[in-house]
Amino acid sequence: MAVFLGSFYFFYFGIVGIYVIFFPKVLLMLHYTSSEIGLLLAASPLVRFLIPFAFTKGFQLNIMRFQFALLLMILSASSLYYTIDSFYPLLVSNIGLGIGMSLVLPYIEVIALNIIKKEHYGKIRLFGSIGFILVALVLVKYLSSAYVAINYLVGFVVVTSIFALGITHKEKHTKKEQLSNASISLTKDWKLWLSLILMQVSFGAFYNFFTIYETQKGITLDTTIHLWVFGVVVEIVMLYFQTKLLKYDLVMLLQVTIFATIIRWLLLFFAPTNLALLYFSQSLHALSFALFYSVAISYLHQRYENKVLAQQFFSGLTFGLGGLVGAVSFGYIYEYNKDTIFLVASLIALGSLLFITLFKKSR
Repeated sequence: MAVFLGSFYFFYFGIVGIYVIFFPKVLLMLHYTSSEIGLLLAASPLVRFLIPFAFTKGFQLNIMRFQFALLLMILSASSLYYTIDSFYPLLVSNIGLGIGMSLVLPYIEVIALNIIKKEHYGKIRLFGSIGFILVALVLVKYLSSAYVAINYLVGFVVVTSIFALGITHKEKHTKKEQLSNASISLTKDWKLWLSLILMQVSFGAFYNFFTIYETQKGITLDTTIHLWVFGVVVEIVMLYFQTKLLKYDLVMLLQVTIFATIIRWLLLFFAPTNLALLYFSQSLHALSFALFYSVAISYLHQRYENKVLAQQFFSGLTFGLGGLVGAVSFGYIYEYNKDTIFLVASLIALGSLLFITLFKKSR
């Protein structure tokens, strides 16, 4: 099972790498405006935000709906060949891809956490980071047109679906985990959820505009990709060695990772062309993404009985709502005052730190 899980993460986050690193640049090559890029990249987060609420009304993610989600991913990715040049058709393709990916990952995450437990989760999840980094290293050499990126995307989506089917074939949820109708009170834990959302909002500047920001500041595309790769390398190291850290207070670890994110965004604001500081800021990816992600899903997994719904809400509210707000907001901020996007991002991360601190005091 570890082979299937590692392979799934490798190809799933390879998809994320293609989408995050290269699609903003591809869309810019096709003469989309910054605000249009922000809106297009916000489509997937929007549906990821909306879908979990359907599950609070009795809708259940069973194996048939999971398989439908895989099919939708394949069809939506393939449709990009025909929609890439037109804004609204491309928007529809992004929505379909977002729906599929928002259903697939939480389903697999619960299986992974049940089998390998949180202390060893990172050693399996790191294969996702390896997939991300290899995509960055390979695709940068061949990105001659939008269709090259689409070819890679479709290939990775198909292989991801194959391994996802293999995982579900080998492992079945217990009845309690699969059919749990236990509720999750977003209002009771609103400080926690708002902190997680704001953290992801701040990443809107990085995920959607880091490549454009740095290349327009004079950093070459090759160097920018190397910065992406370095960030993922330190992420892999953290995922491998984080086992002992996850035995500490998880909420305290969330505070540490959010503080590191504030520093990271401030460095990009004050020193966007200083390579030494750029590499140092990317080294903080080990905390602001790798450790934060593992700590967040582990804490939600232990806090809530309905573990599938908890992971869906994490995906929907952070990568969904947070990603949506971040993509749209920073699209407009970059268009009208591009030099300030990482200053704004640091202030948003500061808000995230404030709310997780208030949540810790109120537990």
